[in-house]
Amino acid sequence: MINYNDFSKLDLKIAKIKKAEDHPNANKLVVLTIDVGDEEKQIVAGIRQHYTNKELKGKEIVIVNNLEPVTLRGVESNGMLLAASDGDKIVLLQPDKEVTPGAGVK
Repeated sequence: MINYNDFSKLDLKIAKIKKAEDHPNANKLVVLTIDVGDEEKQIVAGIRQHYTNKELKGKEIVIVNNLEPVTLRGVESNGMLLAASDGDKIVLLQPDKEVTPGAGVK
């Protein structure tokens, strides 16, 4: 269990995927350029086997915006997208209506 103060440290935001590319050094990873409202960021996600790059472009997603950067197989990632896993299936968490990039998630 975590308390509310720990949870409130997460900066959850809506982001729009501007570009999706295959990671050059990993079969399961995709490199996403996302619009978070006040800035564009790059994140790396393990969803390549579940979505095509064409499917990803233009999608709105939920991200953790304030994670420390990490380098995954030579590519820097500046956040994390949220997804549900059901067995072998991965499904992106998305708003059910269009939202402005950068909108907060509560």
